[in-house]
Amino acid sequence: MPSSSQWIAFLVASILFIQVPGPSLLFTLGRALTVGRRDALLSVVGNALGVVVQVLLVAVGLGAVVAASATAYTVLKLVGAAYVVHLGVQAIRHRGDARAALLSDHAPAPEQGRRSVRTGFVVGVTNPKTIVFFVAFLPQFTADGSAAGPQLAVLGLVFGVLCVLSDGAWALVAGSARTWFSRRPERLDGLGVAGGTMMIALGAGMAAQQ
Repeated sequence: MPSSSQWIAFLVASILFIQVPGPSLLFTLGRALTVGRRDALLSVVGNALGVVVQVLLVAVGLGAVVAASATAYTVLKLVGAAYVVHLGVQAIRHRGDARAALLSDHAPAPEQGRRSVRTGFVVGVTNPKTIVFFVAFLPQFTADGSAAGPQLAVLGLVFGVLCVLSDGAWALVAGSARTWFSRRPERLDGLGVAGGTMMIALGAGMAAQQ
């Protein structure tokens, strides 16, 4: 397993990498502004699960295939980008849903929570940049003389936990801003448009990245 110095270097590098605004963070903010704190946090969990799947793929060597294949990389990138754009369009189309939910006394259905987790998972697992990052990044912190696969899996799981903690904190902050808007429910319509526009821009940026 990695040495103490490798763990420290890995944690510092991971924290710095996670804090750089990217698809995961922007997606979290967009979800918090459009669907609220609870579902944004569930999307964060789903996103982290998608990241963990990517890590496991890297651990068994499949991540290197995506990193080396331009076609596989492009297909995965475009699928993820299209899905994020779709979420943004839906947020704008249904911008009145947040206000209606706020004025309703009904608790969110369990199916809605599962849908939020599933949404985050799809975005997380279809982000090829993360796979490429893992392929290039994680092996630097593995110990020589030990099997790389288990070490990569453990490092990736820790990275996923760090993602949940960081993105969850951002979701809470954005959710608080949404709560402030909710003091005048009609403001939520504009907030839904803003969050949806953010996700559309994010999807377009993901598709345009080389």
